[in-house]
Amino acid sequence: MYFVVVGLLLLVLKLTEFGPVGDWSWWTVLAPFAFAVAWWAWADASGYTKRRAMDGMQAKRDERRRRNMDALGTGPKR
Repeated sequence: MYFVVVGLLLLVLKLTEFGPVGDWSWWTVLAPFAFAVAWWAWADASGYTKRRAMDGMQAKRDERRRRNMDALGTGPKR
């Protein structure tokens, strides 16, 4: 996501010819988008995205279990 934000920022700066970015090559300005595509391809191929999703589901499950235990009065004593 960071690569896309940086790419959009550089693209706007290039199109408005603001500062030194206006003189840069288009390859340099568009490179963050290529890095974003490479990152997403690697994240999907390596299972990184799926692990992050599973970690999020586990955290939600743990929080729901804690709330239910507290509601029943069987949670840890405070």
